[in-house]
Amino acid sequence: MEDYELYTLPNGIRIVHKQVPHTQIAHCGIMLDIGSRDELPQQEGLAHFWEHMAFKGTKKRKSFHIINRLETVGGELNAYTTKEKVCFHASVLGLHFEKATELLADIAFHSVFPEKQIEKERSVILEEMAMYYDSPEDALQDDFDQVVFKNHPLGGNILGRPETVRSFTREQLQQFISENLDTERVVFASVSNWPFSKVKKIATKYFSDIPHRTSERKRLAPGDYEPQRVTVERPITQAQCAIGRPAYALPDARRLPFFMLVNLLGGPGMNSRLNMNLREKYGLVYSIEASYTPFLDTGFLGIYFGTDQKHLDRSVAQIGREMKILREKPLTKLQLHNTKEQLMGQLAMSEESNQSLMLTMAKSILDTGKLDSLEEIFAEIRQVDAVLLQNLANEMFDESQLSHLIFIPEPDEDA
Repeated sequence: MEDYELYTLPNGIRIVHKQVPHTQIAHCGIMLDIGSRDELPQQEGLAHFWEHMAFKGTKKRKSFHIINRLETVGGELNAYTTKEKVCFHASVLGLHFEKATELLADIAFHSVFPEKQIEKERSVILEEMAMYYDSPEDALQDDFDQVVFKNHPLGGNILGRPETVRSFTREQLQQFISENLDTERVVFASVSNWPFSKVKKIATKYFSDIPHRTSERKRLAPGDYEPQRVTVERPITQAQCAIGRPAYALPDARRLPFFMLVNLLGGPGMNSRLNMNLREKYGLVYSIEASYTPFLDTGFLGIYFGTDQKHLDRSVAQIGREMKILREKPLTKLQLHNTKEQLMGQLAMSEESNQSLMLTMAKSILDTGKLDSLEEIFAEIRQVDAVLLQNLANEMFDESQLSHLIFIPEPDEDA
């Protein structure tokens, strides 16, 4: 990443900024290295509950004032929770950057979690869980995590379970934050036309009063993996299938080459091998995707598609065929060149979104302590050869090591 600047406050909170002179919009966010994998079994869903409750009242604001603080100037305030992160972020006209920064600091560090709001938000989240359950594509992905990471927090649903969500108290929220908050694992990121000197001054004003805190939390790596095949009947009309396994962790040098391989197999491009085969050649699916998510100490490969139940076995066989080709046939010089060019183009275009860039900056600083420039990433991509990709395919696309989760329609009782 070219031209970014980084500063660490005495309490350990890091400030990372990239100045983009031509933009009128400021994007900023606070990312904390706390996620659903840090929950105990009775806490499942608590990180996500915190994300919701942060907007419901602080020491000096009620929820109404939080919601309207940026909306009245045309800005946006949002948040999300992942397996390893909680993030609060905002986008505003540049002249309102300080207002957004102050509000983010307030909700992230000074929320009071009013009891009445807890009861309301409990109902909201239970409705959110029901909505996801009613969407088989979403439910499949959530449930497949548990198949691959059985009996490990990475396998838990970020939203939690209905019984845990119904049990959460204000004291549990405060205890969870107290046990997991580490100011040395917090990053404030921004992308705007502001010079770093002003960003640093404003960030220091609103974050320097946060007491330095460390956490004794120890994340446990997943245990031994055993592939599973699980079939579940559900009230759906189309079969849904997930195929995958654990993959390479964030620090692994094979991470970027494997990302390239998965992109070739089933990435967002319409020319991915799975899309060209299952959709374009045989018309078996409307959409199919393969994705790779690296975590601190492991990773996750997932392939997802829906199809008519009568086409399920054929679809799975075609996926196996494409994996076999990648295991047995090294890419030609032209195929390798095109694979590299496509990934480099996708990465470059992702940086065109300043909001995505801001979030990527925060995550990269938390995960690796640095930001790689596009040219550094491109140089690494250019070094990848066909032999390495074939070796990765043989290791990760071994069909005997793949797990399957399949949703099939319930039988028609009237038939």
